[in-house]
Order: sequence, then C-alpha cells, then structure tokens
Amino acid sequence: MVSALWGAPLIRVCSSPVSSPSVSGPLRLVSRLSSQSSALSQSGGGTTSAASTEARSRALRRRWCPAGTMLLALVSLLSCLLPSSEAKVYSRCELARVLHDFGLDGYRGYSLADWVCLAYFASGFNTAAVDHEADGSTNNGIFQISSRRWCRNLTPNVPNMCRLYCSDLLNPNLKDTVICAMKIAQEPQGLGYWEAWRHHCQGKDLTDWVDGCDF
Repeated sequence: MVSALWGAPLIRVCSSPVSSPSVSGPLRLVSRLSSQSSALSQSGGGTTSAASTEARSRALRRRWCPAGTMLLALVSLLSCLLPSSEAKVYSRCELARVLHDFGLDGYRGYSLADWVCLAYFASGFNTAAVDHEADGSTNNGIFQISSRRWCRNLTPNVPNMCRLYCSDLLNPNLKDTVICAMKIAQEPQGLGYWEAWRHHCQGKDLTDWVDGCDF
C-alpha cells in the first residue's frame, strides 16, 4: 500500500515531460539576436575601418603631392643652372693643348700664351669658378665670362650674346666656353675685355706659359 502510494507520484513526475516553451523559446531568440548583433557589429566595424583608411590615404595624397610637384620643379630648375658634370682644374700644358686644338693660337692676333695667361689669372684654370658681383651678375668658368651681357642666369632681361646658360660655361669640356670667348675677342677691345689680361698679361713676355708643352 505504501509502496503503491509512493510509486505513483514518482511515475507521474518522471514520466511527465517538462514543457518549457516559455524558457527555451526566449533563450533561442536571445541567442539569435545576439548572433545577428555581432554580425552587424563586425560588418559595420569593417566598413568604418575601410572608410577611415581611405580617408587617411586621401589626406596623405593631398599632403605629399604638392611637395612632390615642387621637388620636381626644383630639380628641373637646378638641372638648367648647375654644370652638367664635375669641375676640372687644368694644368698649364693640358689647357694649352686643349686651347690649341680649338684653334685659339693666333686667333684675332692673340697667341696661345695670351689665352693661357688669361685663364690662369681669371680663374686659376678652374672650370667651375664663379664670382658673384654686387649687382647680382656672375663671372663664370675658366675665362670668367660675365652674365651681364654674354650668358643667361637668373637675372632677367640680359642680352645673352653667346646664346647659352651661364652654367654651360662651367663645363670642363670647354667647347661652349671657347666659342663664347672667341665671340668676345671679336669685340673692339679684344682680350682687353678682361681686366685680368690687361693687368697681368698685356705687353709682357708670355713664352713661359706654353714652354715645354707638346702640341
């Protein structure tokens, strides 16, 4: 009797399924909403991150492009104003041979020694010599040819009689320099255009300037 009384409730308790729609339903809903929220958060974060990266990239491009443009312009300007190769300081006989090969010996009545003497007292045989005057003009190259009339530098409205940049006169090749110097020698003053020649070379025995040089 006792056994029967205790067994019946146990059977009912154990055999009766616990219906929990009110518990498992909300749990599944919360889980689903949580998953969707996480996905949306990740998607939105990626979009925000990509947009932020693109904005930074555009800002960097705006910041650096003008500077790059200015740098290219500066390089282009310097390429026009600076000599195309390294400076050279000639020896006496080396310069005499080069000037002889260019035909300066006897040109306009001036000996090769006149030209070598001029080059020494004008620049010390240095092709890259540049002397800056107070008025902004320059004397350029081995013969110190002035930008006031014969070549072009940054000073506007100059005659530029030799039709070249002053930086061309700094080239150790000397071709442009000699052509321009020959043009100057055609002037009525001749080599008297150069103060260095008038003071140190004119009317003097110049044989030592080419003595021992082979041509």
